[in-house]
Formats: sequence, C-alpha cells, structure tokens
Amino acid sequence: MLEIREDDLSGEPVRALLALHLAGMHANTPPEHVFALDLSGLQRPEITVWTAWEGPAIAGVGALKAHADGTGEVKSMRTHPDHLRKGVAAALLERIIETARARGHTRLSLETGRGPAFEPALALYRRRGFRDGEPFADYAPSGFSQFLHLEL
Repeated sequence: MLEIREDDLSGEPVRALLALHLAGMHANTPPEHVFALDLSGLQRPEITVWTAWEGPAIAGVGALKAHADGTGEVKSMRTHPDHLRKGVAAALLERIIETARARGHTRLSLETGRGPAFEPALALYRRRGFRDGEPFADYAPSGFSQFLHLEL
C-alpha cells in the first residue's frame, strides 16, 4: 500500500532521493538548463513537498510551487529506482493536481527537458492531460526545455 504524505525534508531517505534526482538532472541536462531545486530551494514557503512510501521505504517525491499569478508548478518529481513502474509518480501527480485545484490554482505547469531520460515522465504528464505550451514564470524558450500545462 502506497502512503503519500507532506514532507518537511528532514529525513535522510528523502534527502538521498533528492540528491539522486539532482544528479540525474545534471547528467541528462546541459548545465544552463538545469532548473531542479536543491534542498534549500524546496524548503521555500511557496513550495509543498510530498513523499510516497511503501512501508518503511521511500518510493518517490514530488512538489507543488505556487506562483503569484495563480499558476501552480510541478517540481522535483522522482520515483526511487526500486519503485519504478508501480504507479508512484502517477499517485504523486494526482496529489499535486488535487492540491492545486483545492488551492485555487487556475493552471498547473511544468518545465522539463528533451531526450530519452525525460520520455517516461512526459508520457505520464501527457496521459494525465498536460499539453505542450509556452514558457511560463521566469523560464525562457530554449532548444532543450519543454513546457507543459494542465488547465484546472
């Protein structure tokens, strides 16, 4: 049974998963296009982080960032390698969407990269109704970044 809970990022399992996430972003993204947040970036008041757990094992992490214009942004989605293809990311994404709606966000957006490492996540977002679109917030168009949006 998967349990999703809001996380304060103080535990070692979530910190290790976030370090894995950052390493993966740096390994698959040109340096000038890495927008993944580090631990301090995720501890800002406008960001809520959830972790998914299967028993005592961390299975995934995901976050919602609130923007002043009413847009929510999906951040730091990562499934632990031991829990891939078990529905972890889909469950976290549903929690993020539900929370964004409950908080009155009008749109949920995300920035991600291009290439094979990003295809599983892109498939998940598109299955859930996200559509390709224009840059948002402080992001600029580039040959690497992609922007997806879900109207709420």
